[in-house]
Amino acid sequence: MQTKNAATALAGVGLLAAVGLGVAGLRGDRSPPPEPPQVALAAGEDVRIGSIQLATGVRLQYAEAGPADGEPVLFLHGYTDSWFSYSQVLDRLPAGVRGLALTQRGHGDSERPECCYGLDDFVADAVAFLDALGIRRATIVGHSAGSFTAQALALQHPERVSRLVLVGSGTHATEVLHGFYEEAVQPLADPVPVEFIREFQASTAVQPLAPEFLDRIVAESAKLPARVWRDVLAGLLAVDVRGEQHRIRVPTLIVWGDRDAIFPRAAQQALAAGIPDAKLIVYQETGHAPHWERPDRFVRDLAQFLQGGATR
Repeated sequence: MQTKNAATALAGVGLLAAVGLGVAGLRGDRSPPPEPPQVALAAGEDVRIGSIQLATGVRLQYAEAGPADGEPVLFLHGYTDSWFSYSQVLDRLPAGVRGLALTQRGHGDSERPECCYGLDDFVADAVAFLDALGIRRATIVGHSAGSFTAQALALQHPERVSRLVLVGSGTHATEVLHGFYEEAVQPLADPVPVEFIREFQASTAVQPLAPEFLDRIVAESAKLPARVWRDVLAGLLAVDVRGEQHRIRVPTLIVWGDRDAIFPRAAQQALAAGIPDAKLIVYQETGHAPHWERPDRFVRDLAQFLQGGATR
């Protein structure tokens, strides 16, 4: 992609300033990078944090809420996030739901192997995680990059998926993501500048985020070395499930903010048309992460979906 086109795409999602911060810091600014924000790492009172060794060879962190015998819901986070992406959801889950938010390989406080950050690697980890906990089937909720893992899980292992929730999703990587990778992520070096991380994360939201929540989101992304930023996004750019969605045969809820500048309305319509049993709901004046901006509504819609009821 030419630089001009990439810059145009990034400006559309509000990431152009992030590119300027990241690249300028790498090329010219030799001053010590600022320290990542120091944020309390305690989970909510009802959220339990653990780690587990998987058959795929990695030890992953996860957060759990709800009864051990509750209906299992596996939450898969987006690019450079961690289980904390779903902290406001886990705190609000209805009784009878067992929420499990996995910090995927390379992210947060999970292990960071030297290789293997493709879609199939994330799918294999998710299956191994369910195996390790003795869960035969679960509802899979995926946000952004995690939504592609969720789709692939439903396609490759349909027997493990009871329902599917896709948040800020699409059918393939967009021009915006290609531009972000080429202009901002490829040049990254350690330590990844915290200003770049903050601008990247803040730019995806339309509604104001609580400062302490955004600080923690930034702190989690700051744990990733530059190589993981590159490898994960490169893997995502290789994903294209157009023409495959008709093979997803489970009830599917698609949640999208009408001001999501990464995955457009057309992508949501393609998902809804391609998946036989899919329903699209649109959050007005909401950006790329509806569960960050409107957690109360998101949990209500999720609860209704789990019960088989109509969503708004």
